[in-house]
Amino acid sequence: MAPHPLDALTGAEITLASAAFRAELLRRGVRSVKSCYVTLVEPPKSEVIAYLGIATSPTDLKPFKSGVVPKRRAEASLINDQTGEVYVLQATIKPDGTAVVDSYEQLEAGLQPGITMEELVISEEVVRNDPEVIRLCAEVGITKEQIMCDCWSIGYEHRFGPGLRLQQAFLYARLGKDEHLYAHPLDFNCVVDANAGKVLKIDFAPHRTNPAKPHELSGTTEPHSIAGDSLKDAGRARIPPPMESHDYLPELIAQKAADEGKSWDVRRDLKPLHVQQPQGVSFSMEGNHLKWQNWDMHVGFNYREGIVLNTVQYYDKDESRLRPIMYRASFAEMVVPYAAPEWPHPRKFAFDVGEYGLGMMANSLALGCDCLGAIHYLDGTMSDHTGSPVPLPRCVCIHEEDDGLLWKHTDFRPGGRAHSVRSRKLVIQMICTVANYEYLFAWCFKQDGTMELDIKLTGILNIYSLAEGESCQAFGTEVAPRVQAHHHQHIFCLRLDPMVDGISNSVTETDIIPMEEPTGSKENWAGNGFYAKKTVLATTAEGARMADATLGRQWSMVNEDKKHYASKQPVGFKIMCKDFPPLLAKPDSLIGRRATFAKKNLWVTPYVDGQLYPAGKYVQQTPKAPVDSLEYWMADKRSIAKTDIVTWISFGVTHLVRPEDWPVMPYEDISFMIKPVGFFRSNPALDVAGGKDILSVDALAKCCGKL
Repeated sequence: MAPHPLDALTGAEITLASAAFRAELLRRGVRSVKSCYVTLVEPPKSEVIAYLGIATSPTDLKPFKSGVVPKRRAEASLINDQTGEVYVLQATIKPDGTAVVDSYEQLEAGLQPGITMEELVISEEVVRNDPEVIRLCAEVGITKEQIMCDCWSIGYEHRFGPGLRLQQAFLYARLGKDEHLYAHPLDFNCVVDANAGKVLKIDFAPHRTNPAKPHELSGTTEPHSIAGDSLKDAGRARIPPPMESHDYLPELIAQKAADEGKSWDVRRDLKPLHVQQPQGVSFSMEGNHLKWQNWDMHVGFNYREGIVLNTVQYYDKDESRLRPIMYRASFAEMVVPYAAPEWPHPRKFAFDVGEYGLGMMANSLALGCDCLGAIHYLDGTMSDHTGSPVPLPRCVCIHEEDDGLLWKHTDFRPGGRAHSVRSRKLVIQMICTVANYEYLFAWCFKQDGTMELDIKLTGILNIYSLAEGESCQAFGTEVAPRVQAHHHQHIFCLRLDPMVDGISNSVTETDIIPMEEPTGSKENWAGNGFYAKKTVLATTAEGARMADATLGRQWSMVNEDKKHYASKQPVGFKIMCKDFPPLLAKPDSLIGRRATFAKKNLWVTPYVDGQLYPAGKYVQQTPKAPVDSLEYWMADKRSIAKTDIVTWISFGVTHLVRPEDWPVMPYEDISFMIKPVGFFRSNPALDVAGGKDILSVDALAKCCGKL
């Protein structure tokens, strides 16, 4: 049986493609390389739709299946170990078990693929073994064995020119096994050449250490010269790290309490709560093809975006057919800019998708902890520097959850009936660890045709030190003595490729407008009137939009070729989100130039095969967003009405840090939803059965003597 055309590469396919890539490079005289990724090249959308037989219009009631299996193709980025040159190759994997390279490109200097897990680990060892780093740590009482660091993408570093593969390292001290290293931040960080394996520069940030002028920095916010003495340029003395422990692991908290003559324990009064499905789950899977409660979709996974939902359809009983809703939905990009203006803190604005890869950072999930109940897991396959497959077990969990009431009504009249129906949702989830932070991404599908994305942010804050008596002012919060966490934003970009009843889609913008006529007028005597003003976004010139809560602004993805039988409005799905913070960095800032997708909340572009990444395919170390990025795709006033379109939604949170976010952060929740509007004839959940759960009990009745 042929694999689904959007299935991730198997381990065998990765091995096959990697061998072909290395053979091709060897033929070109390149003998030593490291592979950054090996991933599926998705077939053209039209080929997939034809092969699977998906309806392309409202009148396509018996979609044609072409029977033509799309080609399996692989892509890899490889770096020359000697020169740092980057090569991108593609190959076709044939049914006979061979791979043929059909595309080769050497990237221009300055373009880099994302950082690999191996590079992060190697760079940490480079920093920990650097003689100058060891000396500087010793100056403030930290031994070589205690040195720890988080290596990050570096944003853009103009001081070193193009061509080098750079990371920045934030340094901490770990004073004991499993101890909370972020409680002991050091007062400098490093620039690392990941290819050469050496530290290029040590940067010291200025501080506010003058008691007479507590608001003034000891230096400027500008970067220091490469050749200069950064500590001298910072205008301050060394700052020893705070040494008080702030652990989050229960056994370490208990041990510290015992050492201080106190007692501490986890809560013991919380009784078990189990999720049981004695008859099994209500969803089915064939490979990565998932069916549940009229929903039908393919669940993909890749090193960059993690979970990718494909060919999302819903079986409409009124029309007795599967109706397409979404061709592809993915986490296309995100950026995390920080507030502190003094160098090197402005380098902290990681693109966690393009500069690392959510799939590469995905956790292997634990049954009964990360996922509760009857769980089905999907495995992933990543690759290492040799191009060999690396299994990533249980990186996606799929399960059902109770979702409260779906609908209810009580006829309040004497003898009137009450009827209530409980809601259930299907959850498709992954958890990604990006250095200090954890992100939980959960797609939720509901019985009324709603798709919801729930994102939870947890983990540990990015921490920096304070001098004795220093205030972090307005740019952060002192979460513990001499431990500061800078304010920051998390801005996600979701890529939705709608296919609402077919290929030809549009986006409407709806504003809620109070009537212009004054109270007392013939048209608006009571003064209460308001109406919905709808506008179809016609071209890319008007396709970049900002949310406006004062207007109750809503956007809907619609098919203008099909109208609801009663409302006479186009069938569609509306976008619902409360989390639309503006990008706070200036438009011409380093962040503003690179994360152009974050400048607007909604973008609509014409569909083009391969346009998947709003900040560009190669994000690492770019000075600005490349031509192959979202803002440039908006050029030339191209039509975005009644055509094949892509919607990009930028949403997130501005995180003003609380002391309660330390030493580990209770989750911060962000949500996004698309909800049917006129897509169904009426409530599609009328056929969900009501009734009572026979295992539910009156919790306190027995103990209170009522039974």
